[in-house]
Amino acid sequence: MAVKHVVENVRDIALVGHRAAGKSSLADALLFDAHAVDRLGSVDDGTSVADADDEEHKHHFSIDTHVLHADHDGKHLNILDAPGSPDFIGAALEALAAVETAVIVISAVNGVEMNTRKMFQEATTLGLSRAIVINKLDADNVDLPGLVDTIQAAFGKNCVLFNVPDRTGPGMREIYCLLDPRQILPPSLPVDAGSARSQLIEAVVESDEALLEKYLSEGKVTLAELEADITRAMDTGTLIPIFCASAKKDKGVKELLDALSRYGLSPAFSRKRLEGLQVGSNGSAHQLEPTEQEEFVAQVFKVVNDKFVGHLSFVRVLAGKLQHNHNVVNLRSGQTLRVGHLLEAQGKTTTQVHEAGPGDIVAIAKVEGLEIGDTIAYTNHAPKIPLPHFPTPMFGLAIEPKTRGDEQKISVGLHKLAAEDPTVKVTHDAQTHELVISGVSQLHLDIIRERLKARFGVEVNAKDPKIPYRETINGDGAGDHKHKKQTGGRGQFAEVHMRIYPLAREIKDQAQCETEFANKSRFEKLRSVHYDPVFNFAFIDHTVGGSIPNNFLPAIEKGCKEMLERGVLAGYRIQDCAVEVHFGKYHDVDSSEAAFKTAARHAFKKAFMTARPSLLEPIVKLEITVPTKYTGAVLGDLPTKRAHVENQDSLPGDMTVIYARAPLSEVARYAAQLGGMTQGQGSYAMELSHYEMVPANVQQQIVSRAQLKDVEDE
Repeated sequence: MAVKHVVENVRDIALVGHRAAGKSSLADALLFDAHAVDRLGSVDDGTSVADADDEEHKHHFSIDTHVLHADHDGKHLNILDAPGSPDFIGAALEALAAVETAVIVISAVNGVEMNTRKMFQEATTLGLSRAIVINKLDADNVDLPGLVDTIQAAFGKNCVLFNVPDRTGPGMREIYCLLDPRQILPPSLPVDAGSARSQLIEAVVESDEALLEKYLSEGKVTLAELEADITRAMDTGTLIPIFCASAKKDKGVKELLDALSRYGLSPAFSRKRLEGLQVGSNGSAHQLEPTEQEEFVAQVFKVVNDKFVGHLSFVRVLAGKLQHNHNVVNLRSGQTLRVGHLLEAQGKTTTQVHEAGPGDIVAIAKVEGLEIGDTIAYTNHAPKIPLPHFPTPMFGLAIEPKTRGDEQKISVGLHKLAAEDPTVKVTHDAQTHELVISGVSQLHLDIIRERLKARFGVEVNAKDPKIPYRETINGDGAGDHKHKKQTGGRGQFAEVHMRIYPLAREIKDQAQCETEFANKSRFEKLRSVHYDPVFNFAFIDHTVGGSIPNNFLPAIEKGCKEMLERGVLAGYRIQDCAVEVHFGKYHDVDSSEAAFKTAARHAFKKAFMTARPSLLEPIVKLEITVPTKYTGAVLGDLPTKRAHVENQDSLPGDMTVIYARAPLSEVARYAAQLGGMTQGQGSYAMELSHYEMVPANVQQQIVSRAQLKDVEDE
């Protein structure tokens, strides 16, 4: 059968929020109430349609976003159940990139938590409509009015109750909508129904000037007028409805399903996402519209390497129609790909479909070359959809196989896992010679290691990666070396004399190097200069009288560059220096390129050590967000990490953000420390700022720990 839905009848929804708020249980209940499944799944007993992976069964929480769907009241709902742990934020951000509506699920027991705030903020930044579900209202000692006050303090007064339970706690039975004034409400309601209804009406009419004017002048509006305006109010953000539910008891779920179907935004509202994406057609440009008649454009938002189905690329269709057995163009790579099979997913189960229209979410099977964020279209002149934003992974582990010979399996496995998760990065550090995986947290990387073993049969040893220090010099120096070796027959001979100088970090290219440093006013008999921007290094030929033949100078430069990679002081990469080769000796028979390269390495090492060498350390920018009550503890702790606090701001919901800079070595494991100081409610982001000189006492410790291997030629 074909996925064939009128655009206005499609609803794309992401369930997001903090871990243990009950999102997967709510997703299961929505499917059950819509008769998309024949039994109510349970996370606890492993029958949840949403949490289907072995790792999720083992840990009892979601790790990936799961794609689900249901039909209800003539509407087709695509439901993306996103993980709530901050450790797997990449998967949650994938989900938000593919929908019009974010449903933020809050536990009535735990209230507004760290990832609740993060997901609400991200949904707001993306311009999505937002709804809130207070789940677990059947728990004991729930303070619903207090919880609503907390939500409004955190997210604004436009967050208003849409419906209310007859009571909270285990005796909860019915959910009552506040829209209809004719409905008879029981006296046991935990909130003031009149006040709550007034807040709801005001939030709805605020989006329509005419309706607002009528309400202010007459004091009332009809139920029909309110219902006609709810979708627009959600779109403009004047209304963020709060729904009450107990997913495990299947209370309030039908009411939520009805409201999302009736009032939720259709893909027609994705026009604002497509604004400014102009496409030329026969010489004219037009705004891309989310209609079937438009040319086809879709974006990949999720990638899965399934051991049974193979490679799956999940796409959200934004305009036009995608048909199976059709070629598409990847606008990132320019590659033309053949779409053979289209699949509609219900958790782990898939059904083949023949076409997909705007708003549809389908998986393209067994097509390599698609990455998260890629735009696909039928023609290469279609507009490219902006890439989703993901946080930079800063938590690293250096890994190596437990079994020798598994290096290739590790590489293949890690790159497949990194393709699925945009917050995983795999790098081979040429400086430290380590294979490093970077992620959001220790738990995040533990799951990656578990999947590496389960899917690819590879076990690894892990350790903290080395901090990528750099080496440089702070003064002029000089060194020379005579390399002479006789082993019978032809020998080896080369002698190199050089001077070394600091090179200003502001120099960026060859022209600037020649203008500001390597010129005739400084080097009177300058013959040539070669500038390398990667190391900010200049190699200057200042030889005279043919003391070194021209054909050996490239070997000397190569020897110097080898030392730039290896380091001299503690084995780290060298930067910001210039070498002047000014004299040398050679032998007509015994001199060779290899001999001059060896002599250059030794001469460089001697010169470097006479030029006041020092270490540079990476400094990162920190942005730390914490509840205001923990600000003092965080500010008191940062100086112990050699951090400099630059600024701090207040955020809605009694939160504070602190801006600071600190050495990476001091905050490489900051996540656990911040969690301990803030009871798990703090979060932070960091990115590289610059390199700075290491204090003398710290440098002495690093150099003494460094165990350099003697890799010089004998």
